[in-house]
Amino acid sequence: MSQTASGAPAQPVKQPKLPFWQVWNVSFGFLGVQFGFALQNANASRILSDLGADLHALSLFWIVAPLMGLIVQPIVGSASDRTWGRFGRRNPYILFGAIAAALGMAFMPNSGLVVAFIAPMLFGGVMLALMDAAFNVTMQPFRALVSDMVPSEQRTLGYSIQSLLINVGAVFGSMLPFILTNVIGLDNTSQAGEVAPSVIWAFYIGATVLLGSVLWTVFRTKEYAPEEYNAYKGIDGEQLAVELAERKTLIQRLQGFTKLLFNMPKTMRQLAVVQFFSWFALFIMWVYTTPAITQHVWGVDPKWFDHDYLATVGQIPEHIAAAKGAAGDWVGIIFAAYSLFAAIFSIALTKIASTVGRKPTYAISLLLGGIGYVSFLMFQGGEPTQVNLLITEVTVPSGALGLLLPMIGVGIAWAAILAMPYAILSDSLPATKTGVYMGIFNFTIAAPQILSALVAGPILHSVFGNEAIYIIVLAGVFMILGAVSVYFVREPEVEVETLEPEPVVA
Repeated sequence: MSQTASGAPAQPVKQPKLPFWQVWNVSFGFLGVQFGFALQNANASRILSDLGADLHALSLFWIVAPLMGLIVQPIVGSASDRTWGRFGRRNPYILFGAIAAALGMAFMPNSGLVVAFIAPMLFGGVMLALMDAAFNVTMQPFRALVSDMVPSEQRTLGYSIQSLLINVGAVFGSMLPFILTNVIGLDNTSQAGEVAPSVIWAFYIGATVLLGSVLWTVFRTKEYAPEEYNAYKGIDGEQLAVELAERKTLIQRLQGFTKLLFNMPKTMRQLAVVQFFSWFALFIMWVYTTPAITQHVWGVDPKWFDHDYLATVGQIPEHIAAAKGAAGDWVGIIFAAYSLFAAIFSIALTKIASTVGRKPTYAISLLLGGIGYVSFLMFQGGEPTQVNLLITEVTVPSGALGLLLPMIGVGIAWAAILAMPYAILSDSLPATKTGVYMGIFNFTIAAPQILSALVAGPILHSVFGNEAIYIIVLAGVFMILGAVSVYFVREPEVEVETLEPEPVVA
């Protein structure tokens, strides 16, 4: 192999393809991360409402999620780019984030226990911020780990497996409170200032699954040594060492970061528009699906989500508490459904993308998701219907059962959102800056969510009269705009590999 004067390879050494199960191990920890994230998405609004948050103020509590991503991911991405240690490059950050997230999951549903020291609603908001910061510490290095370990021709395979595992985790995480209520028998109702026992225990179990799956990836994935990594990526190791050793002032670091931001690859800028519409819609879904179906399907008046009104009535009537509990559990079921549909679609995603192209796959997926959100309007109330979910039987309004249909489109969109932007983007990034650019790319996830958090509540209150079903329809409009904007993305030409397991290497 020829070398430069500095000792670095003149040309990149071809990075070896990984066996299927090694690609699987690289992403396996995301199963637990998404298990926890799904519990948060399906139950945080429910918890905060039980602790006293107003309906139109929910999005302001949720703003901590994108804010934490905006702050944490670029910092962690840059730090992990510069980290080379005995425990690896990305693994230490993945493990630390998982431990912190597990602690947040244990404390958040127990916010009512600290009432003597701090308002439960405030403590719940702080724990939500801790969980989100920790999830972001874990997630960003996972994205970069796939780019580090998986060669370009397997990159779509790698991110598709990651999408599959994310959605399997989300299915079980979303369903867990429902299972604990309807199979195990834990109570799913609560009074103001309290959290239902089924939700509390679901968060305990989620924290355990999160730690277990992350430990699997950390101990089963041996990251490349610096010399190997530099050779595979065509990096001058000595020059890189000089750059890493150089001490820079805070001003110089900020200037360097700003330069990276303004010089981001063109493909990244184009994907940012798609991301804006997609994540604006997703944020609305996570925050407002619970009140939307509680009102639209279970027929609960919006006043029962008004903190001031609740303060005047004291005890919540039993039938209202039961309806809110049943609707909250059903949100877990339909969230599990879209995650299941996403997991199924993830299996075929690579093959579809290699056949018809990444862009058409991405655009059609987002379009189906938008149609799914808009169609929520079709499913209202209805006669009590007995539903066999294999693990148990429940009685729900027929409109609730109908909501499983739009979840097919939402699931397809979610699978594409988790895989396609990263598959398109990763081949456009310089190898020495993958981590920091993946962190910067999180701006395109965080910024639309922050804007959504700021405007969704006022729109719901002032335009829609706190009828949350209409804010879900608005989410559908934004998702459809995201589908249109995919047309303007230009991607590099790469070979992709179909999602077919290879023989396991002993």
